[in-house]
Amino acid sequence: MSTENQKEPSNHSNSKALPFNQTYFHGTKADLRIGELISPGYNSNFGKQKVAKYIFLTATLDAAIWGAELAKGEGKERIYLVEPTGPIENDPDLTDRKFPGNPTISYRSIEPFKVLAEVTGWLGHPEEQVNQMKAALDSLEKHGIDSLNDE
Repeated sequence: MSTENQKEPSNHSNSKALPFNQTYFHGTKADLRIGELISPGYNSNFGKQKVAKYIFLTATLDAAIWGAELAKGEGKERIYLVEPTGPIENDPDLTDRKFPGNPTISYRSIEPFKVLAEVTGWLGHPEEQVNQMKAALDSLEKHGIDSLNDE
């Protein structure tokens, strides 16, 4: 077999391939800047709206859209691409304690998330669907069913 047409290895052949990093989103009404850290310690948008021990992120755009649509406040609904700066764990409101597995691929952390970019051009859920979800959350609250993140 002739080796005349074989190319010499490039300088990149010695570099290690990096594993694919998981993409995470955070839905909110907060106006954040690239490089800013999202940290716990502010009033939660959900549950009893106590000072939040955790902050939340998801690997699905749909769950981030819900986060933005259901967030309290009057600001513009926003979705950010974020990077956790520390360990993350399953969000118990959306995982095994209430639903099998982690269907929304949602997580929480006590460590900040770094804002990498704002996601634009996304489409929200139909208004009727958002209103139904808000009514369902109000019903849970009226029946004393609290967020597991308020514990």
